[in-house]
Amino acid sequence: MSEGKIIILSAPSGTGKSTIISKLMTRPELRLKFSVSATSRAPRGEEVHGREYYFLTPEEFGRKVEAGEFVEWEEVYAGTRYGTLRSEIERITSQGSNVIMDIDVKGGLNVKKIFGPRALSIFILPPSHEELERRLRGRGTDSEETILKRLAKADFELGFAPQFDTRVVNGDLETATQQTADLITDFIKES
Repeated sequence: MSEGKIIILSAPSGTGKSTIISKLMTRPELRLKFSVSATSRAPRGEEVHGREYYFLTPEEFGRKVEAGEFVEWEEVYAGTRYGTLRSEIERITSQGSNVIMDIDVKGGLNVKKIFGPRALSIFILPPSHEELERRLRGRGTDSEETILKRLAKADFELGFAPQFDTRVVNGDLETATQQTADLITDFIKES
């Protein structure tokens, strides 16, 4: 059995990246498995260690950072860190499956740097800034302040798009999903 590959998807909030990933996960020919992230926060509700996250104490998380066990991590909120363990990627790829990662732009570029030709980095773009704003407002879940913060962060993140292996514009969900699937298919066929 050949070793699996690493697929990195990054995008600003509101571009449809999570929806595209959900659709890709239903395609058995892609042999995709989602990497489970680690976090330093406690489980909530029905969350289970190893299913939603690998729940680590802040001390355990820190020790793993110091030992170089993360391929990417970030302190998302004060005192709460999230990251991807190298062992999680190796666990999935050693079984012949391909890992799909939904991570921020800096984490995505770091993973690409670590794994080089074993990884394909794809940046999902909105068709326009105006459309991104329309989508974020259309959710109806965020305050005006949150929407403006997301738009400012999106502008920052869009500056990293040229550093990714390839880019897909999500103007139409089905088209963007098919384009992404085609890119992954071509990549996993390469030896």
